[in-house]
Amino acid sequence: MTTQTNRQFLLAKRPVGAATRETFTFQEVPVGEPAAGQILVKNEYLSLDPAMRGWMNEGKSYIPPVGIGEVMRALGVGKVVASNNPGFAVGDYVNGALGVQDYFLGEPRGFYKVDPKLAPLPRYLSALGMTGMTAYFALLDVGAPKAGDTVVLSGAAGAVGSIAGQIAKIKGCRVIGIAGGADKCKFLIDELGFDGVIDYKNEDVAAGLKRECPKGVDVYFDNVGGDILDAVLSRLAQKARVVICGAISQYNNKEAVKGPANYLSLLVNRARMEGFVVMDYAAQFAAAGQEMAGWMAKGQLQSREDIVEGLETFPETLMKLFSGENFGKLVLKV
Repeated sequence: MTTQTNRQFLLAKRPVGAATRETFTFQEVPVGEPAAGQILVKNEYLSLDPAMRGWMNEGKSYIPPVGIGEVMRALGVGKVVASNNPGFAVGDYVNGALGVQDYFLGEPRGFYKVDPKLAPLPRYLSALGMTGMTAYFALLDVGAPKAGDTVVLSGAAGAVGSIAGQIAKIKGCRVIGIAGGADKCKFLIDELGFDGVIDYKNEDVAAGLKRECPKGVDVYFDNVGGDILDAVLSRLAQKARVVICGAISQYNNKEAVKGPANYLSLLVNRARMEGFVVMDYAAQFAAAGQEMAGWMAKGQLQSREDIVEGLETFPETLMKLFSGENFGKLVLKV
């Protein structure tokens, strides 16, 4: 393998505001051989997620930041092409933190095998991967929806939001999606069966919430934060649950993060707002994945991937997440 070249994107500096191509160093290095306990994986697909912007920041978080000069962290799926680890054989397909590069070489910490015969590989980065696990546990455990509840989701046409909304429908809820643009809103109604939509790019969100949620919001699944979070807080029903899954509107702020101004609605309505990190549920991933696969087999759950080709496009493709250009789970085909 030493004649092979490994293209890599390394974190060059901690960005202020949006990450750009200058945030990263691009390099080409020879591919090494696995030492004892290591495997060599040829990366096929990488997951691009809003959380990657947070991983670039210094400071305390739920996971250590990517170090300056380290390969940019990314989850992915790929094929084992050399192994010095008894748990993985050449030809196995694996899911793990592969990094933004052509090849992963190292110990397979947290890696697990996937079967491309059961589902296309990109699906293991969307509904059957961390995205699906996030939607499943954030909605069902933190949101705790009951049949008949009104569930509102921001970023509803995105990777996590679209799956969480479908799970809410499976659980008998009335589901309202907040998304940007007529195409995404039409997709939520016509393809995913949502009960109502609010187009934040073309209408007033507060007015849309009044129209779609006349009795208030029982569960709010928040992926964006900022002004939309504030608007929904003003429409909470009694004993409502607010799931803080993400805040993509705030990740590129150059100033302090904008907190919720309408938080006293939590007091008035005896509601709760709770943060969510998917790795807290790692021990339950397998069981959740089986249930999700069952829903997909019955046609109750759809997964949409937005696949962009070319490792070299990584910095620009990542920014699609923050402009709302992606439609479904954003995946980079290496």
